[in-house]
Amino acid sequence: MSFADLGLSEELLRAVGDTGYTDPTPIQASAIPSVLMMRDIIGVAQTGTGKTASFVLPMIDILAHGRARALMPRSLILEPTRELAAQVAENFEIYGKYHKLSMALLIGGVQMGDQVKALEKGVDVLIATPGRLMDLFGRGKILLNGCSMLVIDEADRMLDMGFIPDIEEICTKLPKQRQTLLFSATMPPPIKKLADKFLSNPKTIEVARPATTNINIAQWVVPVKAQAFEKRQILRQLLREEAVSTAIIFCNRKTTVRELNKSLKQHGFAAGEIHGDMEQPARIAELDRFKKGEINILVASDVAARGLDIKGVSHVFNFDAPWHPDDYVHRIGRTGRGGATGIAYTLVAPDDAENIDNIEKLTGQKIERRQVTVAEEPKPERARRAKPDPEPEAAPSGERAPRRSRERPADREPERPAERGSERPAERGRDRDRSRDTGEYRRRRDPVDDGPDDGWNGPVPAFLSVSLGG
Repeated sequence: MSFADLGLSEELLRAVGDTGYTDPTPIQASAIPSVLMMRDIIGVAQTGTGKTASFVLPMIDILAHGRARALMPRSLILEPTRELAAQVAENFEIYGKYHKLSMALLIGGVQMGDQVKALEKGVDVLIATPGRLMDLFGRGKILLNGCSMLVIDEADRMLDMGFIPDIEEICTKLPKQRQTLLFSATMPPPIKKLADKFLSNPKTIEVARPATTNINIAQWVVPVKAQAFEKRQILRQLLREEAVSTAIIFCNRKTTVRELNKSLKQHGFAAGEIHGDMEQPARIAELDRFKKGEINILVASDVAARGLDIKGVSHVFNFDAPWHPDDYVHRIGRTGRGGATGIAYTLVAPDDAENIDNIEKLTGQKIERRQVTVAEEPKPERARRAKPDPEPEAAPSGERAPRRSRERPADREPERPAERGSERPAERGRDRDRSRDTGEYRRRRDPVDDGPDDGWNGPVPAFLSVSLGG
């Protein structure tokens, strides 16, 4: 079956042809004709199956018939994250290049004024995250009673992020007579309840068992100790051993993302980061660098785990085993897309055993274990250098500068190489005075602690002075 067999317009087929795609994926082949027939749809498909195009393509043809009205979008697409919303908008631009359709993107992290101006002109399709949409609606900047088509994408992710109450309220603001499309990788009971409440006689399309992982992805569990240092060593070992063209590394915490990205850069890797604390322009810029090949490793929190369609990702590394089993499916789904093969590694510490058990129960498969031995690795490019000893102060005119002894007084502990010269001579002298006052000075000269006496080459301390005057 080809796209030409699905009932799409000539303009749309030409736009699809420009992208190089010729055959639809199973979810596209099943959903597109039904959407064009104005049926409500429940699409259950794992990530990476092309479900975005399964609603974007028919929506473009449907919206091509009609006109937009000010403040009243004709269709609404809800996405859980800013990145997903921006990606859907990009798909509309690519596939709608031969149609004169207007679009507005409502997401947080950017100026609201520009978004309001776009709405005032009237738009055919509104792509939004629930939070920003509810904000604009509360300010009276948008009306939804002219919206005849609703798409709820990544519904299970909406559930995880706590957006279901917002979605229910949004649905009550739309006309009851509308077409509703709901897409989700899994179908937990709350999502099934949402579908029963807001969809009318929907057609269910399921192209894979919920929560199954892509068979084109080779999966490995790598046992590690709990120490972060060893995890970073093993990760670097895998990055050097594997033929990594592009890789996404997932962490559970934003602080771990920042620390790991910094460490990888210090060891010479072309890495970048993306997480929820970054401003939206910075996140988009980092994704663009990754897509353009300026960096080939992207360290990410789960904000990037869902729906980001980045071509050619060869590897996914779970630096932290995900807390929720569903997140594992979505994380590793960033590789092995569009029929390509991919590799996914998960670093598992002893405390992560339960998480892996839950993942294997959800996916119904045992993940193979692989032991990785850390080899000696090159030193970081920017190794820290020890500070040089300070130069002695210049003696006053006519006086001879005091000669510095080459031997270290026996009462001082040997300095570590990285710390040598980090204190000024005056500070070291004050330290000796303080230890003398506390009695630590005498304890440190005890032969039991420091070994045999090697002699004294410094000034005689006051308390050891012998009075010769009787």
